Amino acid sequence: MSRSCTVCSHPDSVLINEALVIEGQSNRALTRQYDLSKDAIRRHRGHIPQLLVKASQALEVVDADDLLAKVEELRQKAMEVLAEAEDAHDHRIMLAAIDRASKQLELLAKLLGEISDAPQVNIHLHPQYIAVRTAIVQAVEPYPEVKEAISQAMLQLEGSGASNGH
Repeated sequence: MSRSCTVCSHPDSVLINEALVIEGQSNRALTRQYDLSKDAIRRHRGHIPQLLVKASQALEVVDADDLLAKVEELRQKAMEVLAEAEDAHDHRIMLAAIDRASKQLELLAKLLGEISDAPQVNIHLHPQYIAVRTAIVQAVEPYPEVKEAISQAMLQLEGSGASNGH
């Protein structure tokens, strides 16, 4: 069982990492400042890339959370404008606020991954085609070479879209 890194578990590990990465301090200076061995700091330098990746991921999460909060704040303001416009019976402002709020809801849903703009492909195989294909494959089951040849030909037809000929 390997020992845990004394630098990673050190109470000042964040400061040590900053000194290594940002300030570029030497191992010797850090050994004196934090009462660690030179070997411990040397070994810890190998952990730095992993720590940077984790820090980067954490920053991405924080940035995403900030973005979500900002969109939600804008949506809330649009809803307040809508309420005020309703009270004033100002239909033009009401419609503009509804439009803005709906756009912000859509953006929020996209950011949360609930809806997507990615293209979608729908393939529809006619039930009769599937039944005929199944019957043919079953009929040639005792003849592996024939079954393989027919299967390949059908796959080519399906891939070329020839099966869609109405």
